[in-house]
Amino acid sequence: MLIDGYNLLRAIENFSEHPEPITDVQLCMVLSRYLLRVKKKGTIVFDGTGPRDKVIFRNIRNLEVIFSGTSHEADDIIEKLILENTAPKRLVVVSSDRRVKAAAKKRRATSISSLDFWEEVIKQLEKKRRKPEPRQKFSGISEFETDLWLKEFGLKKDT
Repeated sequence: MLIDGYNLLRAIENFSEHPEPITDVQLCMVLSRYLLRVKKKGTIVFDGTGPRDKVIFRNIRNLEVIFSGTSHEADDIIEKLILENTAPKRLVVVSSDRRVKAAAKKRRATSISSLDFWEEVIKQLEKKRRKPEPRQKFSGISEFETDLWLKEFGLKKDT
């Protein structure tokens, strides 16, 4: 998965009538949770140099964070990554930018608009996770518990 960072941030701002500002770090944290939930990995590319201290971005699981720097735009980096991808038919590109979508289409990668992707992220993260089944369901109750129940129902006498 390849994500146009600021394009997605702009889509999120337009997502609701009263948007709460979201930072690039917060976005990456949410995307990390999403990617872990759907068992995928991704790369997000932002324009510019980003914050001076990028340590927080190194600790984000399943998401590589790239800043384009001062001499390139994020779109340049994204196009390059699309071209270099060895399995473009399995690549999902998230952007509403025409240039990025065209680059994805040219390599036959799947392209999804930022807004549609964000709706999917929200939907996945709002789903309740199933609680694991109790151990006893698979192994049964212990011999001690069995004796207690048998005594409770009068099927076994106290010894």
